[in-house]
Amino acid sequence: MSERLIARPHAQLQAVGPRGGQNELQLARQKHPTRRAALACVVAAAARPIDGRAQSGSAAGRRERWQTLPPTPILPAGTRSSLLRRGDAVLFHAELGGGAPVLFLHGGLANANWWAHQFSGVAAIRRAIAIDTRGHGRSSLGTEGFSYELLAADVLGVLDALSLPKISIVGWSDGAIVGLQLAIDHPQRVERLFAFAGNADHTDLLGGSGSPIFTDYTRRCQLEHSALSPTPESWAPLLEQLQQMWKREPAFTPAQLGRITARVAVVHAQHDEIISDAHAQRLAASIRGARLLRLANVSHFALLQDPVQFNRELIAFLHG
Repeated sequence: MSERLIARPHAQLQAVGPRGGQNELQLARQKHPTRRAALACVVAAAARPIDGRAQSGSAAGRRERWQTLPPTPILPAGTRSSLLRRGDAVLFHAELGGGAPVLFLHGGLANANWWAHQFSGVAAIRRAIAIDTRGHGRSSLGTEGFSYELLAADVLGVLDALSLPKISIVGWSDGAIVGLQLAIDHPQRVERLFAFAGNADHTDLLGGSGSPIFTDYTRRCQLEHSALSPTPESWAPLLEQLQQMWKREPAFTPAQLGRITARVAVVHAQHDEIISDAHAQRLAASIRGARLLRLANVSHFALLQDPVQFNRELIAFLHG
């Protein structure tokens, strides 16, 4: 078999910062830009030196909630984790709680820690599981070219290793797209999909990836990658892999979306920098029985900006 679990204790993480506007994650023991409009921003931001400076408190105080990027949280105490070898990559996964399984898939460049607020809330009522996408966080990059089909296959490998025949998925940005890929190609494996800030194709997207918050996001993700990755030198190859994937994908057709049988919530942030309201409406209309949920006064980073609102909608969807 190509999947094999490798036991390893969960590395304890702590948040460090803010130091002027940037918050870093470090090992205590020693992005999301999307698609065509985001490519130049990602590469340019990642190429800039990281000096650790941040905005003053007075400057931050003048920002609206949707213009802020709160500190990256950490996975809660008691979280269990292990590594799974799948093909040419080693994948990190973490879990907490018990009952019906709920899988969290993060956005491009980020890692599972970004879900910590939602992970903790869901773990109180369900079995919460989070994965670091290959090349992200604590997962290795591997050598295969990125595609959403490959990332979906990685998820299936984890589910098979955990003996989970069917699961609910909570996806953010790239994670939401992977969720759609799974719901289309493997409908028997997906019970529900909470798809936040994902897109079906490249139409009706916005150009907000050049905003300061996306620059901060990319820089922070680079810091986190350096601290968490088993191969911190793989940041540039990761950017290249994502860049190539975002140029051509996703490209779901209405017919493909119409095959989805899972219960789906298409979740749209009022001030999303990338996904337009028109795109979110069209995506929801393409999926039989899908609900369109709107989150107020937040952006592409709503899971950190207003975790109370985000969790309220998520828990209601899981219970509904």
